[in-house]
Amino acid sequence: MILAPSLLSANFLQLQQDCDMLNTSQADWYHIDVMDGTFVPNISFGAMVTKFITSASTKYNDVHLMINKPENYAEAFRDAGANNLTIHLEACPHLHRNIEQIKNLGMHVGVAINPHTPVSTLINILQDIDLVCLMSVNPGFGGQAFIPNTIQKIAALKQIINEQNLNIKIEVDGGVTLENAKLIINAGADILVAGNTVFKAQNPLEMIAKLKAV
Repeated sequence: MILAPSLLSANFLQLQQDCDMLNTSQADWYHIDVMDGTFVPNISFGAMVTKFITSASTKYNDVHLMINKPENYAEAFRDAGANNLTIHLEACPHLHRNIEQIKNLGMHVGVAINPHTPVSTLINILQDIDLVCLMSVNPGFGGQAFIPNTIQKIAALKQIINEQNLNIKIEVDGGVTLENAKLIINAGADILVAGNTVFKAQNPLEMIAKLKAV
């Protein structure tokens, strides 16, 4: 299991310290959430802050664009240090073109879907991508409760991936806790994104170790 703490929940007054903590932890990836206030009802940060984060990172940088028109910013996030760039199916009317752009820029590519979007909408692009990010909350804010129906979506997507013999990781983003992590993994998830669970813990390093041991 790959653990990707979400920097959206970090303390931005001590971002260097939080990055140093992640670097020394058992976490595998950085998960960096970018929001535009249009596709989702919140604004986080852009390529400039992402570049500061990745410059402090010693790990794989998983950048999640919750934005409209990601094609206008893909190159900027590549230059900012993204190793993987995830875009939303719902934001991309020409999704295949977006995927090809990201691959041509030398990054891995992920596609995210919101809680109401069925996994069947991914069938025609699965062979072209590296991961699927299943949103288990409505995107835009941290600290939300996990949507239980996500478990069925994980299992359904895992079945499709296995039937097509594809090498794709399933990432679950939103409401991941120590209590539900094992259920999510057992359903077929490969990557857990955890924000508040890690950064609001009394001892984030210990929480990361506990999540990795699930």
